[in-house]
Amino acid sequence: MIRIDSVTKRYPDGTVAVDQLSLDIPDRSITVLVGPSGCGKTTTLRMINRMIDPSEGTISLDGADITRQPVNTLRRSMGYVIQNAGLFQHRTIVDNIATVPRMLGWGKEKARARATELMARVGLDAALAKRYPYQLSGGQQQRVGVARALAADPPVLLMDEPFSAVDPVVRKGLQDELLRLQEELGKTIVFVTHDIDEAIKLGTMVAVLRTGGKLAQFAPPAELLTDPADAFVEDFLGTDRGIRRLSFFSSAGLDLRTSPIIAVDSTVEQIAERTTPDIPYLLVTDLDGKPLGWSEAGTLVAGRIDTTQLLAYGRPFEAGKDSLRAALDGAVLSPTGWAVGVDGTGRVVGVVSQGAVGEAIRSAHAAGRGGAKVAG
Repeated sequence: MIRIDSVTKRYPDGTVAVDQLSLDIPDRSITVLVGPSGCGKTTTLRMINRMIDPSEGTISLDGADITRQPVNTLRRSMGYVIQNAGLFQHRTIVDNIATVPRMLGWGKEKARARATELMARVGLDAALAKRYPYQLSGGQQQRVGVARALAADPPVLLMDEPFSAVDPVVRKGLQDELLRLQEELGKTIVFVTHDIDEAIKLGTMVAVLRTGGKLAQFAPPAELLTDPADAFVEDFLGTDRGIRRLSFFSSAGLDLRTSPIIAVDSTVEQIAERTTPDIPYLLVTDLDGKPLGWSEAGTLVAGRIDTTQLLAYGRPFEAGKDSLRAALDGAVLSPTGWAVGVDGTGRVVGVVSQGAVGEAIRSAHAAGRGGAKVAG
């Protein structure tokens, strides 16, 4: 565990970057530091690996004061990932990743073998090994930065806004990749961001800091959304925190209906069997069971479903795995008001209405569920 105990950082001009900060950062989890510019997020991260030292207070790692360890020994126990990756432009990708193992005295072949292994683990094609950083996209460079930080298998990973310089699609992919890696590796990660949505998605615990380096709240994301400590935290979370809280409720309990689902080659008899008075639409699937679109039940012709006239089915959710937020999103995006539930292969397993999702949300709130993050 990393313990930050009453730490203050005061610069010679009197500026206080961090003010009496105390945090217990749990092992093998992701702790996110989030807040506006000037709240001391990056300063705190730099104090953890002694790039700068605190003016007051102590920071300890597994019970030992970090100031009593040689700086180089401490830093070698911590991987560090920064914005824009910070790669060596004159080195190939494989040699960038192998940097720390080589500094630790590993042979070239062993270090490169480790680098090649990590390229696969972070989703980089082996063909990129001999390229240089300028030949990679921003997202690929960030993956290299993560791989380099993991190369010597440090127990602690410090990440300073590592995904802020890439576009939203790439950013989501990198976030998902980090969560996958954390499941595999179980590192103690301290992650800095100014984006509260990123903090909620990634964090096991989230520390919200005020300008001037004071701690406003330290809590799991679900608690942060449910019970913000004060007006500052509430404002920082934004007006849609109720919707975001749905990410912590599983779709597993939804009552999916299969009656309004037909295959594209259905006969008139099969269409008639699937048509019910309370649902004026039928979901048409391809022969593999994957969704094609919605059709008004009364317009279907026996054995001749015109797939060019189908209504969009919105965004499907993976039933039982994705969250109620994903299910609600699918229902809202569908012109029929019904969300499509699929399995892990994309095949339809049922549909659910906005109303049924709403009932599930009310039941989940009443039961007090929603403490752990759910995919989607």
